[in-house]
Amino acid sequence: MSKERTTIEQRWVLGLTSIGSLIVALDVLVVAAALTTIRQDLDASIEQLEWTVNAYSLSFAMLLMTAAAIGDRWGRRRTFAGGLALFSVASVACALAGSAPWLIAARAFQGIGAAVVMPLAMGLLGAAFPPARRGWAIGIFSGLTGLAVLGGPMIGGAVTEGLSWQWIFWINVPVGAVAIPLVLRKIPESWGPVRGVDIRGAALITLAVLGIVWGVVRGEGAGWGSIEVIGSFLLGALLLLAFLAWERRSPQPMVPLSYFRNRAFSSGNAAGFFLTAALFGAVFFLAQFMQAAFGSGPLKAGLQLLPWTATLFVVAPLAGRLVDRIGERPLVVTGLALQAVGMFWISQVTNDAVRYAELVLPLIVAGCGVSMAMPAAQSASIGALPREAVGIASGIYAMMRQLGGVVGVAVLAAVFAAAGGYASFTTGFTRALFCCGVLSVLGSLSGLGIAGRRRRDPGDRDTPQERVEELV
Repeated sequence: MSKERTTIEQRWVLGLTSIGSLIVALDVLVVAAALTTIRQDLDASIEQLEWTVNAYSLSFAMLLMTAAAIGDRWGRRRTFAGGLALFSVASVACALAGSAPWLIAARAFQGIGAAVVMPLAMGLLGAAFPPARRGWAIGIFSGLTGLAVLGGPMIGGAVTEGLSWQWIFWINVPVGAVAIPLVLRKIPESWGPVRGVDIRGAALITLAVLGIVWGVVRGEGAGWGSIEVIGSFLLGALLLLAFLAWERRSPQPMVPLSYFRNRAFSSGNAAGFFLTAALFGAVFFLAQFMQAAFGSGPLKAGLQLLPWTATLFVVAPLAGRLVDRIGERPLVVTGLALQAVGMFWISQVTNDAVRYAELVLPLIVAGCGVSMAMPAAQSASIGALPREAVGIASGIYAMMRQLGGVVGVAVLAAVFAAAGGYASFTTGFTRALFCCGVLSVLGSLSGLGIAGRRRRDPGDRDTPQERVEELV
């Protein structure tokens, strides 16, 4: 669809929602290449570094669906602008952080803003573009979002080395200051179907995950048999059971548990969970490894990850087109198997003194794998349910994916700490990357539950990709 056929108003909507999505996606991994510098400047422990990443991802994951429901009720434009404002103010707090706890708290508020911005951006796009043009608009929107995720470590490294790590947050402020008044002036207001806001469900699942992740994070430092750790796991488990009980009887549950009776939906979400767990965990440590093993600066460390991240540009579009031809299962299973091979390979070659050239091929293999599996896992989970459930299904998948990132960083950091932490960096790193391989294998096995190539009913004109594009 050519750009000339869009109206000026539609271009404003596409541009402003893409800007919001770009800065939110960028901040998921922008701190990766800056972690070593943050550790030195703030005297941060491994636990505090992982919370710097996880505080953002956790609040992002847990509030996505609640924010979408609030936006549908209060007005998408108004809520989107509010999310940008909160994100910008939280970015100022991150930049001014003089201690690790301050930075972690500010990152949590950043995640709340991100949880508002992302689903409302999709909702505004859906309201502005008719179905015939929506695919073109979402393609540009998703491409810019993907570029931000891929470029996060490199951009974070460049800013950290050229200015300081605080500037990876300061750059959000002028963007928000310009975008917010333009959003209020140039984007028409829209509302979605009024849905109940499951505040109790959101609170229960957030506290449950927080309890479990807290236990994993504190396990090595406090002792796995300590009252603190056992109590965290127990409290998390009890809250999780309470969440499941509430969702079964809630008239408008945040997560309809009946959806998980569909094997393809459950398998797609499980695959997405393990895929992101391995991906975020690997990014967390690989950027630090490049600096520790090769003496790279933050920018060079980000550039050294390009053989891994840049594969998404080539492989993901091809995988998206293959979904309708061969189905999602082969792409998910094979892709995550390749990611596992790459992670196991890196964990082996880094046992001894290693040259960067030895890492290039396993990085490419792992990158090709994740780029194959990512679009297929999303298509499997969203396409498994009827059209009327696509919006909620998409929200659940996004939540599970972000939650996977939280768990992956926590688990790998626990493995790293158990191996000696920064006092024995190489040993801890190799074990953490081996754990990445295990998580990838679990994702590949989960993909086996996805149905084979679906036969399309004569009256059903939607492909899985079209359902994704129609989710808003």
